[in-house]
Amino acid sequence: MKKITLFFAVFIFILNCTSVSAQGSSGKDKAEIGTMLDSFNTAAAKADFNAYFSYFAEESTFIGTDASEVWDKQAFKVWAKPYFDKKTTWNFTSLKRNIHFSKDGKLAWFDELLDTQMKICRGSGVLEKVGGQWKIRQYVLSMTVPNEVVDKVVAEKASAEDVVIQKLKTK
Repeated sequence: MKKITLFFAVFIFILNCTSVSAQGSSGKDKAEIGTMLDSFNTAAAKADFNAYFSYFAEESTFIGTDASEVWDKQAFKVWAKPYFDKKTTWNFTSLKRNIHFSKDGKLAWFDELLDTQMKICRGSGVLEKVGGQWKIRQYVLSMTVPNEVVDKVVAEKASAEDVVIQKLKTK
């Protein structure tokens, strides 16, 4: 009986050590990603074009709040350059952030609520570890709409988006 008890005690100890190690690793990666995303937002606020775009993987996509805004990194750089040059960029601060990882730890995805000039927005995306650093593969910026004002917002945007809907349906 003592041998069985000792076996289970050792087994549970090893299992707990493995769990702590795995949690420590993802905890370290979560901290790295949190720091990276905060620095990414700070680079935009400071209109630091090179720093801001260094956080994107070479093959990446930015999806903005307008239905027409789906850009690869190069196209997004072209669109954003005049704003950075005039120092009229955006200032986003994370209010709440969730980060999750693939089983192999090479990919992560996040969502966060942001304090912005548009009030609360949601940033979400997919990250990949490239050369030991987390890089943005896809970033999606969405405006949030409180449920109690959805009807008003839909009425406000309907005429502009009806045109887009018709164009997309005819393609």
